[in-house]
Amino acid sequence: MNNRKQTLSTVLAYVGRYKRYLLLSLVLCMLTVAATLSIPILTGNVIDLLVGPGQVKMEGLLPLLLQIGALIAITALSQWLMGLCNNQMTYRTVRDIRVDVFNHIQELPLSYLDMHPTGDIVSRVITDVDQFADGLLLGFTQLFSGVLTILGTLGFMYSVNWIIATAVVVITPLSLLVATFIAKRTYAMFSLQTKTRGEQTGLIDEMITNQKVVRAFGTEGAVQERFDEVNQRLCQASKKAIFFSSLTNPATRFINALVYACVGVAGAVVSISMGGVGLSIGQLAAFLSYANQYTKPFNEISGVVTELQGALACARRVFDLMEQPVETPDAAKELAQVDGSVCLDDVSFSYTPQRKLIQHFNLSVAPGQRIAIVGPTGCGKTTLINLLMRFYDVNEGQIRVSGQAVTDVTRHSLRQSFGMVLQETWLKTGTIRENILMGRENATDEEMIEAAKATHAHSFIKRLPNGYDTLISEDGGNLSQGEKQLLCITRIMLALPPMLILDEATSSIDTRTELRIQRAFEKLMKGRTSFIVAHRLSTIQSADIILVMNDGNVIEQGTHEALLAKNGFYAKLYNSQFAA
Repeated sequence: MNNRKQTLSTVLAYVGRYKRYLLLSLVLCMLTVAATLSIPILTGNVIDLLVGPGQVKMEGLLPLLLQIGALIAITALSQWLMGLCNNQMTYRTVRDIRVDVFNHIQELPLSYLDMHPTGDIVSRVITDVDQFADGLLLGFTQLFSGVLTILGTLGFMYSVNWIIATAVVVITPLSLLVATFIAKRTYAMFSLQTKTRGEQTGLIDEMITNQKVVRAFGTEGAVQERFDEVNQRLCQASKKAIFFSSLTNPATRFINALVYACVGVAGAVVSISMGGVGLSIGQLAAFLSYANQYTKPFNEISGVVTELQGALACARRVFDLMEQPVETPDAAKELAQVDGSVCLDDVSFSYTPQRKLIQHFNLSVAPGQRIAIVGPTGCGKTTLINLLMRFYDVNEGQIRVSGQAVTDVTRHSLRQSFGMVLQETWLKTGTIRENILMGRENATDEEMIEAAKATHAHSFIKRLPNGYDTLISEDGGNLSQGEKQLLCITRIMLALPPMLILDEATSSIDTRTELRIQRAFEKLMKGRTSFIVAHRLSTIQSADIILVMNDGNVIEQGTHEALLAKNGFYAKLYNSQFAA
């Protein structure tokens, strides 16, 4: 209950930004209801005029028909304008929610994104917001008009005959009680449905992304079984939610049919017993029309209430994401005058408290030095890079760049000072040119081509159908892994940052091209502080300092020759690679 109240309060806060549309929609709704409810009175007058004694006078009938026609036109126009207002209000609200949740995702710590399935997050932003929009639009369209129709109809019925109107009022609360009883129980069902749908989306995203791995290991059967299990749970949750929610309409229709029957019987009895004095035939016809219009909104409102349960359940998942704590606030100071010096002072860090990783780590790097980081898998090499880029914050100690603590400067200015090439390439959907210019957007074509030539990417780019204007798919899916990595290296070559991070930057490139790129890197790294993470030890022999890591600690450090002479852990790693 508290969750629903909190969700509804948040939704109303978003809707409140568009009060003008809301107020205009209410005015148009009242106009629509007033015009609609005036028609039965005029229709009853027409009936009384037709069945009354004496000759029917056309001059009396024609004005009534013209009034009915005018009211129908007013109703149609006001309903159309109300629909425009509701659409504007709904989809602007949904737009604002999507903007806010997307901006919030940009500020979430990477630890949250690493620990939650991408597909589930995508499902919240896309599917859940769409479901919420459908429920919200239905609410605006039918809830307001339904409530006003009920109130307006009651007024008209009491103006015709208060006895029958009171009988109607006494019976109809049963309809609301039934709808409320069902709605309370369907919220939890819709919550389970949306949660399971997010789980399914996450599984599909994971399987499509890693389809090559699935096929390579022949695990299609296991994946299919896992999907069938989630799909079956979604099917059961959906059927249960829809079954119980679908009970609302027939239950309320049954009660409303009883109301209509009671009005008809009571009206006929009053009309006959009082000889038509208490209620004329035209008034009875108008009353029956009002009774029908009075009960109809209860069906619509019950459907809206049920639909809103699903919408609120979807909104809750979106708002849960938006309520996740963001990264610690940025400092206002920009990192300036970067000389390339880096200092890690008594740094400790763990992804989880249960598993210790980097403990009391110290490192001092002079400007322009090349620092190679080697060690077995899981020893903390990439973690060290994550800390330098401040993708994660240290648990203890301090990292300083150019004498300034990284927590005292903006993340943007810190990351702009590093040029990073990772083992896992990242390219966006767009042209080759757009992907390279991410390194420096104001670069000229000549500078871009010069950078591509330096990395030996120019030759394969020119062979593409449209050269630098060739479109590539998401993550460069239509390029080879080596070609994608060359583009990432070109991007950094164009940016020329004061410091470099190369995390297995040439792992997907053939040996001949790698030697050429190493020469390009030699030029790029000249005078720049560089951190090189490598498994192939042949690529880091010229480093100024080699840090040998194991279990989060630096166990050896020195030049390549000094470490070989020491005949320790590094020597064993090196010799194991070149034993043949």
